[in-house]
Amino acid sequence: MKIYIFLALINIGSLLSQPFQNIMISNIQAPEEPSICINPKNLNQVVGGANLNSFYYSSNGGLNWTRGVLVDGQNGVYGDPCINVDTLGNFYYFHLADPPGSAWVDRIVCQKSTNAGISWSNPGSYMGLNGSKVQDKEWTAVDWTHGQRGNWIYCTWTQFDSYNNPSPTDSSIILFARSTNSGVSWEGLKRINTISGDCLDDDNTVEGAVPAVGPNGEIYVAWAGPKIKNVQFGIFFDKSTNGGNTWLENDIYIADQPGGWGYNVAGIYRCNGLPITCCDLSNSPYRGTIYVNWTDQASSTDHDVKISKSTNGGLNWSTPLRVNDDPAGKEQFFTWMTIDQTTGYIYIVFYDRRNYTDNQTDVYLARSTNGGSTFANVKISETPFLPTSSVFFGDYNNITASNGKVRPIWTRLHSGSLSVWTAIIDYPLAVPNPNNEIPKNFSLKQNFPNPFNPSTAIKFSVPGNSDFVALKVYNVLGKEVASLVNEALNAGEYEIEWNASNQPSGVYFYKLTNSGGSFSETKKMILTK
Repeated sequence: MKIYIFLALINIGSLLSQPFQNIMISNIQAPEEPSICINPKNLNQVVGGANLNSFYYSSNGGLNWTRGVLVDGQNGVYGDPCINVDTLGNFYYFHLADPPGSAWVDRIVCQKSTNAGISWSNPGSYMGLNGSKVQDKEWTAVDWTHGQRGNWIYCTWTQFDSYNNPSPTDSSIILFARSTNSGVSWEGLKRINTISGDCLDDDNTVEGAVPAVGPNGEIYVAWAGPKIKNVQFGIFFDKSTNGGNTWLENDIYIADQPGGWGYNVAGIYRCNGLPITCCDLSNSPYRGTIYVNWTDQASSTDHDVKISKSTNGGLNWSTPLRVNDDPAGKEQFFTWMTIDQTTGYIYIVFYDRRNYTDNQTDVYLARSTNGGSTFANVKISETPFLPTSSVFFGDYNNITASNGKVRPIWTRLHSGSLSVWTAIIDYPLAVPNPNNEIPKNFSLKQNFPNPFNPSTAIKFSVPGNSDFVALKVYNVLGKEVASLVNEALNAGEYEIEWNASNQPSGVYFYKLTNSGGSFSETKKMILTK
């Protein structure tokens, strides 16, 4: 009788879009400005951080999290977290400093974890110490190319001569440093920008330097700043082909940034549209393409997510493309981008108000599978939240992706309390077919292993040119417990993993359907714990 009821239930609305499972990482100490990173060599290891000194780690792909407090007795910890991982599986937590008895945020600090985020080096290493000058907004990249500079770590950030000082004799610049020994020490300190900014931490400041590594070990970085101070704001680019020893003599101008990088959004204490740089290292047709993502102002109450790309090492850039696909007039802000280096697919996360007339805010994910030519948008937050300008949200959210697993991280306000969240987003990966044969029919294979604990793989086939398919998991009562696939797929063989760490032992059913209703198949699997 239970199975009969189950089959009846899952025949109703099986292709309706379901929200991705949302996981609250933490609501302790009002976390905001979060960062997150998957270990590509062990997809179950995910590490995060949030202002001012929280770290989080998961050993089951982001389903469950443990929180700790980052401590550095020598350098102090003062926010702007950036989490990264190297080719050996070591995680790094980069942040600003608050050293005892010294100047505030006078260096960039790196703390290392060799056990997947459970514990961190204390003290960490540091870079950029230059008297009392302020070192701010750092970000990093690791060379995963396995070339002559494989596993080198690169860091870029903004240096203020005197933070928030209006004096025209004080300026802001972009600095670079590298580590060739897994974060033990830092060298090669360089100024890389040509046009400096002022020190007011606003549109005329140069900020948002996010480095990326190219397929031959190139270093790429873009930032926001004034093309001509107080007249035109824009996105700038520089690169090094020798590990940061030398950079271009003149910065390359990517695009205008209407309204500048600092702007107002209703209900947000402060907001920025600082750029993010990524490069495709996959074996996709878009290998080597550089992408820069930011937000700018379409009108006084409408900011959009933009992307520009270069296919010739940053020499030329495409006209900026609008990523959000809603009609004009609604706010999108706080963007971040990553590339799944297995597939070359681009993922961009951002706040979005397209569904409301007030300040209620959703979280959206934009995905491109064709080198940034087009983007599909999907809402990934289960419910909206209502921010208030009296609560500081930080300056960014973040996202990480590897091998089809996508983990965004964002800040949410509920009942006056801040929390940080992720979503469990797993896309199916095409299985190589040595005979290049196109499947003639839909098919759903038995999961393996079965019984399983806690993960199992499900393979299926899609015929024809393209079809919208859904693969969902149900318990014995017919309740949907996971939406594994819900998108249009090209013809081919696919495999996706289901991690059931947060489900109880028992019998489950998984069902594959297509949008035309010509195919539907259900199979049983058993979770044993």
